[in-house]
Formats: sequence, structure tokens, C-alpha cells
Amino acid sequence: MTFSLPKYCSVLSTSLLLVLSVNVSAQVSNTLAPDFTLKSDQGGNMRLSEQRGNVVLVNFWASWCGPCKEELPKMEQLQQDYQDLGFTILAVNVDEDSNKANVLLDDIKISYPVLFDPTAKVSKLYDVSAMPTTVIIDRDGKQRLLHKGYKSGDEKTYAKAIKALIRE
Repeated sequence: MTFSLPKYCSVLSTSLLLVLSVNVSAQVSNTLAPDFTLKSDQGGNMRLSEQRGNVVLVNFWASWCGPCKEELPKMEQLQQDYQDLGFTILAVNVDEDSNKANVLLDDIKISYPVLFDPTAKVSKLYDVSAMPTTVIIDRDGKQRLLHKGYKSGDEKTYAKAIKALIRE
């Protein structure tokens, strides 16, 4: 069987456009992720740039967000699966009252740090317009994926991106 390279590329690019148009909630980027410092539930402050050298998933969430509650335990599994390979999660809570986050976290156990953004300063830096919003950052501090919202199975997309970035 023979095939024409231009025809094959045309089919491939059409397929890629179809995939991108179906999943508009995920965007690929390669720009430097805005640095930030936020108070952590693990004591003191954490700065994103301190994570340089690791693949970092920043997850913006709120205690009132149903999909966030569903997603947090799935994120914990990603943390457990990849933390020994240079991966970490920073969960940025956007509630104005951090006690609401703490109440929810009494029921949902996670091992990764929760950071508090009660004034939405960091959320604005990342143009968070949906809950949850997930950003994956490579070892060089570049934002490589932005995903708004959550539906069951999105964690598989995150896992693929994490594995690819760990291999880079």
C-alpha cells in the first residue's frame, strides 16, 4: 500500500484540528508560568519558583465546587504515582475564608500542599475563570497545559502530560 505524504499530512492535520475543537477546555502553551508566593497549610509560605526542576501541577479549586471535590482525590493518586519522579501538586484554594477549605480537607485526605489565595491575586495571574482550573508546568517553569473545569477521566489527560514532561 502506498500513500501520498501531502494527503497523509492533510488527514493528520484535519484529525488534529478535530481533536482540538472537541476539547477546547485544554490549551497548550509554552510561556513562562507567572511566579507566586502563597501561604501553605504545611506552614509558612511556598513559592512556585522553588519548584524549578520539578514538573508541577497547579490546581485552582474551591470548597463550594462539586467537581473540585470529585477531583481532589484523583489528584492525590497522581501525586502518589509520580512524586518520586520529580512531580508535585500545588492545590491553590480560592475561598475567601480558608477555614472552609480546611473543613473540606478534614474529609478528603491529600498529601500535597494546599496554598491559600483568598484575594484571588494568583488566580488573576493565571486567568482562572472556571472551577477547577489545572495548570501543568514543566521543569523549566514553562506553562505547558491549561485545563478549565473537570469531568471524570480528565486525570488521564493530566497523567499523559505529566509522564511526557517527566521524560523531557
